[in-house]
Amino acid sequence: MDRSHVAQLIAVTCKQDAIAQQVKAETAREVFCHVASVSAAEFFDAGRSGLRAALKITVFDADYHGESIAVVDGVRYGIYRTYRAKGEQVELYLEEKAGV
Repeated sequence: MDRSHVAQLIAVTCKQDAIAQQVKAETAREVFCHVASVSAAEFFDAGRSGLRAALKITVFDADYHGESIAVVDGVRYGIYRTYRAKGEQVELYLEEKAGV
């Protein structure tokens, strides 16, 4: 499988600032991945749940640590579903949504 694309996986954590407010902090890392379109069935199933499925990326199992945001080709996506594929691969299903 071709893993010539580079995606950023972004983990979001909350930390307290000096006046005890919760502030979101993002930590990004780059991983190699395979980018593909979602299937028609996945697109319509996601749509029934109010999601806008956009892409599927496949990364090595060791590269995914539960991140919730992915950046592919400069576009930010939310990760709405994961699937452990055969071998040491994880499929990440990405959605377009405002505020990501």
